[in-house]
Amino acid sequence: MKQIVLLITLASTLIAASAFKALSIDSVISALRTGNATELARHMDETVDLSLPDRSDNYSKAQAVLILKDFFTRNGVNGFDVKHKGENGGNQFCIGFLQTKAGQYRTTVFMKAEGGKHLIKEIRFQP
Repeated sequence: MKQIVLLITLASTLIAASAFKALSIDSVISALRTGNATELARHMDETVDLSLPDRSDNYSKAQAVLILKDFFTRNGVNGFDVKHKGENGGNQFCIGFLQTKAGQYRTTVFMKAEGGKHLIKEIRFQP
């Protein structure tokens, strides 16, 4: 009986962990589709490597949000097309194209597993 309870608990934990991993990157993709920097902030680490066409640096979470809000507002986000997403060593990544009124940007997002959740470490926008 104890073995059955242990197996059910283990299976539930694995299923929940898998669902959480998919949810993290999918939430980031949803935020990119709408140009929602505030939603992206929920998934950011305390510092983020941010690369835009006109600037590139390591920013605090608060600075990164302000910069992304400005970038999304200036360019007018129309959507985000995912070309590839995956996982490597427990970390997640996504590659796609941000569609804006100003043009298309190849976008790469890297998330690292820390403290039981995935946090954005790097976002790149390339024209």
